[in-house]
Amino acid sequence: MGLKVYNTLTRQKEEFKPLREGFVGIYVCGPTVYSHSHIGHGKSYVSFDVIVRYLRYLGYKVLYVQNITDVGHLLDDGEDRILKQSKVDRVHPMQLAETYTQSYFEDMDRLGVARADISPRATGHITEQVELTRRLVEKGYAYEANGSVYFDVRKFADYGKLSGRNLDDMMEGTRVEARSEKRHPADFALWKKAEPEHIMQWPSPWGQGFPGWHVECSAMSMKYLGESFDIHGGGLDNQFPHHECEIAQSVSATDKPFVKYWMHNNLVTVAGQKMSKSLGNFVTLKDAFRKYDPLVIRFFILQSHYRSTLDFSEDALNGAKAGLEKLVNTMRNLQAELTKADAEKRAETQEVELATYRERFRDAMDDDFNTPQAIAVLFDLAKEINQALNSYKKLSGAELRSVASFLSEAGSTILGIFSEKPDVAVSADGNIQVELIQLLVDLRNEVRKQKLWALSDLIREGLKKAGIAIEDKKDGTFWKKIT
Repeated sequence: MGLKVYNTLTRQKEEFKPLREGFVGIYVCGPTVYSHSHIGHGKSYVSFDVIVRYLRYLGYKVLYVQNITDVGHLLDDGEDRILKQSKVDRVHPMQLAETYTQSYFEDMDRLGVARADISPRATGHITEQVELTRRLVEKGYAYEANGSVYFDVRKFADYGKLSGRNLDDMMEGTRVEARSEKRHPADFALWKKAEPEHIMQWPSPWGQGFPGWHVECSAMSMKYLGESFDIHGGGLDNQFPHHECEIAQSVSATDKPFVKYWMHNNLVTVAGQKMSKSLGNFVTLKDAFRKYDPLVIRFFILQSHYRSTLDFSEDALNGAKAGLEKLVNTMRNLQAELTKADAEKRAETQEVELATYRERFRDAMDDDFNTPQAIAVLFDLAKEINQALNSYKKLSGAELRSVASFLSEAGSTILGIFSEKPDVAVSADGNIQVELIQLLVDLRNEVRKQKLWALSDLIREGLKKAGIAIEDKKDGTFWKKIT
């Protein structure tokens, strides 16, 4: 079938064909670093992490750029978010930005999100932003007003195409202030004049000031990926005005197409309402990590398609925890059986139609990175494997090794939902190996057959004290770590 991606700009799925064969340039809007990251940030960056992982799995050389906004993200009243928060915290704005930049990377590392190849900061690219603004002024797309510079949206005919809005709609309900510097209410700031007491300011042809929010992403993405590149991603709430403005200023400055595929992840909700700091209903990742393993949160995120909303609740996270445990336990049991099969030099007596599972998994990921369907394939495979492990017809070492390799490839390399060593259960001293646990489980099964219930209970309780829970089910006996 080949990879297809949903392009927000065209509102349809399209066959993925990068501008340069074998190479993909991708830019994703990074965080504005004025507070700790929340679950909504996790959804966005886990989603794009899997997209980048899968593109690399397909053999593409990927250059992944994700910015850090440490200046210029303006509130409706024109005040910089970081500067405003620095006043509340009574610290220097760059100290604030550095603190939360490190916090962001810590959270992403724990979620298994691979670092971007380049993480440019807005404050490190003031020269590029000034130059882009200057070009737009010279070409007549922008104008200076009292030391600030604004983009004239009426000069760009396609303004609103990405979000499906038009200037007439934007005018409705908008109050034009009598003393406004803007020629049109929808005009946006490329450069803002700084008052003398404003801490974060730089020199420019229009005087001391600081960049607007939108210009940084155009300047940095084009610096590292070229004036036209393959994928631009971000949250759905970035679609307007942020990405709309990026298109307008980038195309106007270069007279070239800006981005081929626009990709937007949907939002996290709480009881159907958008999770956001402004509404006060957000849960930081650090708080979530105190109750749940980061991989459980990652798994929870990937159970929803990146373009679908994700409703956050304790019940949903507990369900994700149980589901991930089933897959991890399958991996552990598989590794234990593989050790036994190798020791027995077991001949092949049963086969798993692994090629079918591979094809189904690939089809799901090729369909606009459909991680819920891909995870469903892993559950189907896990069910068959668990049945096979408890059958009198045993799988051979070669068959077990193939299945383990696929699960590792799909679950670790692509989805990132398995830890590096899912075959090892760690106790207090970190030295209990899965083979020993499985030996005790097998021994317990044998004594149960002999109806030695007291000995069976003794083994169960001993494992429980070591942090291992035993579960007797219709399709066999399974164990898991107690968290």
